[in-house]
Amino acid sequence: MTAAVLPLVTPVPGHVVVIVSGGMDSTVLAYALQQGGSTVTLLSCDYGQRHRRELDYAARTAEALHVPHVVVDLTGIVGVLTGSALTDAQVDVPDGHYTDASMRATVVPNRNAIMLDVAVARAVSAGADAVAFGAHAGDHPIYPDCRPAFLAAYESTVRLANEGFLPAGFRVVAPFIDCSKADIARLGDTIGVRFADTWSCYKGGERHCGTCGTCVERREAFAMAGVTDPTEYATTKGVI
Repeated sequence: MTAAVLPLVTPVPGHVVVIVSGGMDSTVLAYALQQGGSTVTLLSCDYGQRHRRELDYAARTAEALHVPHVVVDLTGIVGVLTGSALTDAQVDVPDGHYTDASMRATVVPNRNAIMLDVAVARAVSAGADAVAFGAHAGDHPIYPDCRPAFLAAYESTVRLANEGFLPAGFRVVAPFIDCSKADIARLGDTIGVRFADTWSCYKGGERHCGTCGTCVERREAFAMAGVTDPTEYATTKGVI
């Protein structure tokens, strides 16, 4: 995929529920789907994440796109999501480039499947013909629910679980699943995404820390894409 290719999904969904965290990937996805001709509804989940301020940034995207934004309260499950740096205060968020070992600390068990289930339920209720999420190729090595095999199996399950209630041609799509984060940054720059209104840092402070794995990935994506990074980081020391 090149940065100028729109629409992202063909045939173009009439109405798509987009899972938006407030981060770069899902925000670019929402902008691109809308510009590609779809009616867009944003859906975000509060699952007790350490960096829940990302939800405020998802709201900024909804405002910029003038679209509905549904925030679902899933905080009741945080007690069973132990062992992840994103939901367990006893686990530190790793710094530096992700390795397979350090990245494992950021895995929230079954997170995408949980959020997709909620998004699909919303889509079925609203008569939407697609659900979209922002998994990309850089997620594949350690996040099982960001892989093409998961997407295919999950869409098949959705069709069985909602048989007789889905619009014709209903799809669960991840248009960036074969793209790098730099590809996403280039596309976002091309279509006018307000990157300053996105949040990546897993530490959830007042500013992006600049050192955690997601901040390093963010900095690196902008650099590789040749796109100006408007993010205010607490520090930019360290390798990107």
